[in-house]
Amino acid sequence: MDDETLAHLRAVAELPDLTGTRYRLVRRLGAGGMATVYLVEDTALGREAALKVLSDPDPSGDLAARLVAEARLLADLEHPNLAPVHDVGTLPDGRVFYVMKYVRGARLDEWISGAPGRPAALRLFVKVCDAVSFAHAHGVVHRDLKPQNIMVGEFGEALVLDWGVAKRLGRLDPPAVGMPVGRRPGTADGSIVGTPAWMAPEQARGDLAAVDPRTDVYALGAILYFLLGRRAPFGPGPGEETLRRVIESEPPALRSIDPSIPRPLAAIAGKAMARRGEERYRAASDLSADVLRFLDGLAVDAYPESILERAGRLFARTRTLAALIAAYILMRLLILWLTGR
Repeated sequence: MDDETLAHLRAVAELPDLTGTRYRLVRRLGAGGMATVYLVEDTALGREAALKVLSDPDPSGDLAARLVAEARLLADLEHPNLAPVHDVGTLPDGRVFYVMKYVRGARLDEWISGAPGRPAALRLFVKVCDAVSFAHAHGVVHRDLKPQNIMVGEFGEALVLDWGVAKRLGRLDPPAVGMPVGRRPGTADGSIVGTPAWMAPEQARGDLAAVDPRTDVYALGAILYFLLGRRAPFGPGPGEETLRRVIESEPPALRSIDPSIPRPLAAIAGKAMARRGEERYRAASDLSADVLRFLDGLAVDAYPESILERAGRLFARTRTLAALIAAYILMRLLILWLTGR
């Protein structure tokens, strides 16, 4: 058999066996480190859904345990910016699966290529922060936030996906199997969880004991950097090289990429991405609050304004009112001049 035929047979063999279930396979949507997601029809309810199933056999049961843990975690986190879980179980072929809402739309990295305005991108970013803040309030850190794990729906909704490597604070991690990076000798405990270009320095060092909500704040800052600069803070490259850059260096200054980026916005992204966790925003809600202050024309915590900058911002906020007052004064002066003639 030729390579094309072998590839076709391999793809068919990987399809989930939905015999005896309420689901009908429609098409493959994508794959991650340990699982593949398919679009299915829920024949009982007559709706489309997304079915996530293990990609490979799992003799140890570690992968299955992680997938079930992900489903249970999402079931605990009911929020408008998180995809709800509908079902979980084991298929006739022995693979564990769970079913969640199918989100119609585009990934954040695809959506931004449609050139939405900066205010629209920032408002969407605030929704992402809201979802992450909600998870943090329930003791959950995502650990793999990146544009590819955020879906933008047809009506502007933002959903944070792929909680497969999320950590419940105060609990031991399950075995680090199927991770995007793997293990790094000489690190705090050898395990690296996340995607190199978007992870915080403590993740890149493998220091899982240092992971807390500020680790996600760093990744949110990297996403904001991406939305503003239209590129990842640390560009594509070999995993080990990217990890080294994350640990040892700073990303290019946003305003060197695009001088039109307002200094306060660049400062917000910089504070969120501080290499030391204690120098970042304490919470995702603090980060989103600063972005909202910028959108409202207010001073932001991350950027100390000069007197001239403050005056310019206040003028920009009150430009319409100032124009109306000026027009009124001119009209009164004109009337006085005409009546005095």
